[in-house]
Amino acid sequence: MILDKKPFRALLTENTGKMDMPRRYRFTVFTSTFNRAHTLPRVYASLSRQTFKDFEWLIVDDGSTDQTASLIQQWQAAAKFPIRYVYQANQGKHIAFNRGVELAEGELFLTLDSDDACFAHALERFDHHWRSIPEERKAAFSAVTASCMDENGRLIGSRLPKEIIDSDSIEIRHRYRVTGEKWGFHRTDILRQFPFPEVGMRCWVTEGLIWRAIARKYKTRYVAEALRVYFTVTEPSFGRLTSQPVETQAPGRILYNRSVLDNDLGWFWCAPIDFARVSWSYIRNALHTGLSLPSAVMALKLPAARVLTVLAAPVGVGRYLVDCLRGKRSLRNCAIGVFSRRENGRRPILSVTLKEAPLSSI
Repeated sequence: MILDKKPFRALLTENTGKMDMPRRYRFTVFTSTFNRAHTLPRVYASLSRQTFKDFEWLIVDDGSTDQTASLIQQWQAAAKFPIRYVYQANQGKHIAFNRGVELAEGELFLTLDSDDACFAHALERFDHHWRSIPEERKAAFSAVTASCMDENGRLIGSRLPKEIIDSDSIEIRHRYRVTGEKWGFHRTDILRQFPFPEVGMRCWVTEGLIWRAIARKYKTRYVAEALRVYFTVTEPSFGRLTSQPVETQAPGRILYNRSVLDNDLGWFWCAPIDFARVSWSYIRNALHTGLSLPSAVMALKLPAARVLTVLAAPVGVGRYLVDCLRGKRSLRNCAIGVFSRRENGRRPILSVTLKEAPLSSI
């Protein structure tokens, strides 16, 4: 079901990577949602107050069973900005994101989560910061990223080293040690070059997988200006992929672990603890997907990554065995599985992940 205040226009033009592709709007504000009819009003209220008007709101509903559809129909009739609503069977946030990028009619793609809010001048400030990048340099940039604060006005995450800094999501973390929630847009044409892998399984795939892939090619302008309100109030976790057991999350998490180890080890000496953590997490998740420790190590491209993973293996194996105990699984069978591949009548999930996910660009 697609509900649109304006005639629906599918984007069929092939991605060229150029910035001069015609767009209907400056921004596509994108929201993926699943049973969030109780929090979506704060998103709608935020967008209704925007001082910058050249945007559309694109909502991809990932299988909601609450009143989301009827609520959005009411807003479509009343809003002074275009709202498009797309319903899909429940497949996961990363699939909804891919669909949103495919359908976006804005030059710049800004995700606003279904339980968050933003300030009235947010789009105006994002537009200002994007325009402030000199035209002769703009092709090298994908994004502008701002800070966030919580519902009590406190800054979320660490501060930037400067008021404005041109960097990328890898350098900003490993060199400058900036962590925590941030919020920003990416160019839509670039996001189309870096879709989330869809490997036929419903699992959580971290956004960092895509942000790092983009960071290896494009820059981001970071601005020390809070534009988003990130609500920290805990809600029931039913249905959230990030609340599922670790073995359910493992296929998506290992995509990120492997991508970092295969591509970003040049940053090791800036942040050795970060890479040690990724290494043991890689082993832990590999074992949960049914792959043995030797096979997981040999799946990595770089000899240095293999050595680092072997060194971190005791921690990864230990965490895996603790997971087995918590899940009331046979500790003996889990221990045997560390060194022998477990088929269980089907291909291990990781073999699908490593061989079929389009990781060449990631």
